[in-house]
Amino acid sequence: MPESPGVAVVTGASRGIGAATALLAARAGYAVAVNYSADDGGAARVVRSITAAGGRARAVRADVSNPDDVRALFDAAQAMGEVRAVVNNAAVTGDLIGPLVKVPADVIKRVLDVNVAGVMFMCQEAQRRMSTSSGGSGGAIVNISSTAVKAGSPENWVHYAASKGAVDVLTVGYAAEAAAHGIRVNAVSPGVTNTGLHAAAGAPDRVAQHARLVPLGRGGEPEEVAAAVLWLLSDEASYVTGAVLPVAGGR
Repeated sequence: MPESPGVAVVTGASRGIGAATALLAARAGYAVAVNYSADDGGAARVVRSITAAGGRARAVRADVSNPDDVRALFDAAQAMGEVRAVVNNAAVTGDLIGPLVKVPADVIKRVLDVNVAGVMFMCQEAQRRMSTSSGGSGGAIVNISSTAVKAGSPENWVHYAASKGAVDVLTVGYAAEAAAHGIRVNAVSPGVTNTGLHAAAGAPDRVAQHARLVPLGRGGEPEEVAAAVLWLLSDEASYVTGAVLPVAGGR
């Protein structure tokens, strides 16, 4: 393993893009706090994969929509070393697909709590721990958005797309604030990607159905999104902040 660049906190890391990001971060030398909200088995598998390859990781159960949980997550991460990277990947759709008028009020509230407020809470706590103004070493934050914001995902996930639109605005605005604290803030905006998100919402064939609309002719893989995340975390992106990078096959 390469020399550790510090600790990376990856939210929603028990599966999909989060799991791929955690594995790639470990390969890059980070000690990884593998955050999850419910999937004990998935998080344990990610940790085992990292440690089997000689890396360091620990699973940390926390709901990012709860500020107390967020603080506990960072406490657990700092037990492994200095936090230098944060990937805000945790997100929910409400496990349904359909027009906005049919989305229950509790689902809308939960989506906004996790996908928007949760990212804000994570950014706040990251700055408290990482800020060069407070004795930290700085670092980088990458938020996971979605190209669903382009058309708004009508008849599918308007509520989800709206939450990701908020993430884009947050990324741009907060990047300008965080720069003075030695923290770069960017976002990766995946297109339709082969993750469990679609099956959980009752549409396991959704990626295949949308692939015909993608210029590259296929859905993305979590590892391809993770590669973009790791680039934005790296020194190779040292002059990049406030960017929203599409990883969407040209769509």
